[in-house]
Amino acid sequence: MSTLNSADDPQHDEEQRLRELGYRPVLARRMGGFGNFAISFSVISVLSGCMTLYGFGMGAGGPAVMLWGWAGVGLFVLCVGLALAEVTSAYPTSGALYYMADRLGGRRWGWYTGWLNLLGLLGAIAGIDYGAALFTGAFASIQWDFEPTPGRTMLIFLGILLLHALLNLFGVRLVSVLNSISVWWHLAGVAVIVGALAIVPDHHQSASFVFTKFANDTGWSNPVYVAAIGLLLAQYTFSGYDASAHLSEETSNASVSAARGIVRSIWVSWIAGFALLAGLTFAIQDYAGTRNSSTGVPPAQILLDGLGTDGASALLLVVIVAQLFCGNAEVAAASRMVFAFSRDKALPGSALWRKVSSRTQTPVAAVWLAVVAAGVLALPSLYSTTAYGAVTAINVIGITPAYAIPVFLRLRAGDRFQPGPWSLGRWSRPVGWVAVVWVACVTVLFCLPQSSPVTADSMNYASIALAVVLILASVWWYVARRSYGTPTTAAYGSDRDQAELAEGIV
Repeated sequence: MSTLNSADDPQHDEEQRLRELGYRPVLARRMGGFGNFAISFSVISVLSGCMTLYGFGMGAGGPAVMLWGWAGVGLFVLCVGLALAEVTSAYPTSGALYYMADRLGGRRWGWYTGWLNLLGLLGAIAGIDYGAALFTGAFASIQWDFEPTPGRTMLIFLGILLLHALLNLFGVRLVSVLNSISVWWHLAGVAVIVGALAIVPDHHQSASFVFTKFANDTGWSNPVYVAAIGLLLAQYTFSGYDASAHLSEETSNASVSAARGIVRSIWVSWIAGFALLAGLTFAIQDYAGTRNSSTGVPPAQILLDGLGTDGASALLLVVIVAQLFCGNAEVAAASRMVFAFSRDKALPGSALWRKVSSRTQTPVAAVWLAVVAAGVLALPSLYSTTAYGAVTAINVIGITPAYAIPVFLRLRAGDRFQPGPWSLGRWSRPVGWVAVVWVACVTVLFCLPQSSPVTADSMNYASIALAVVLILASVWWYVARRSYGTPTTAAYGSDRDQAELAEGIV
């Protein structure tokens, strides 16, 4: 694949490029290439996705599906990331996916891509932070006999949301520093957890158990169907790498750095996640006991059985801090999506959500909207044990199709697409088509019911969430279609547009 032209112009003027794409720079460009990679790596967060959904994986195919599924899904996601990175290099804006779709396919393509992307990002915040609340409850249960009831877990979740809102209000430089720390925390955390589980326990499972054991608690009898459902663990974890694109207006040399950030975050997570899943699975002492752990978190039971209370508590803290890093990075990405979508007048109340603080150059109102909406999405968890799974499904079903739409439109555009400084060259079309086909298959797959019999509690609400957001987007289109639109002139220079942008800085 050809990326030789990615460094031809190290002095590329990203501010001028942003103006050429139609926007006046208002966000602070204080993030470097490593920071841009770090935000996507932090959002993918193998210590969040793998740990949170490990119990789901134990029942939906078991170790064999978790390990081989991770390897296979990671390869296909890398293709999606490579294809998306190429389009990101050509259109490095905070709007990211929807701006690309708008430019390559027209206003309606951009509109629906934006709503899908926004749904996925908000669902991701809810899923990540609620997962962190579950792990925090498990930690408190081990340490102080705390009973993690749904009400208490919800209070912990709301506290985490508030923390992430406040951290994001300090500006992108603090976000970038926290994400950079997060990279090393994740890598060191995986190494410590895997190392401890490899050395301390007296008993380990065999390689045959880890790589071939199939377990099915779904109620479905078809093993192929069950294995396909089990891929959700990997596909859910491998999401959120569009964060690099959403932070491109705050990244130096974004046309190259954002593209590299997407790809690097995927392959580093691919390796780290496989090591983590293998380390956990080798250390299982009692499969049924782990699956039905009183902590409510199977990985916590693995740590307890293998390392004792003190060791488990220490490593749970490592996981919780990693999840907090992950949620904080996701709030940053989602708030930039809210800001950009409002800048193009797609959201109700856009004039408020696009306002940027003159002191921190951060979209303050957009940050608050992102965390409040995520809080609302998770509220059903108070009443239903399956609600968390529904939130996870909302994240996957919203964000995954949104990744493929710009790639499909880029393929359809053919020679009309002008690549940026980071390009796949002759590999662009084959990699792009693999990405589009994979996303089409996985989108259908994750709308299917995950357990049998299908009841109100066990139903997979992803398809309903997808239908609801598409219906709402369609209804709102007829309200906002006259005002919504990405800039159509290179200078974005009408007096009205410039005045409105100036009013957005407060």
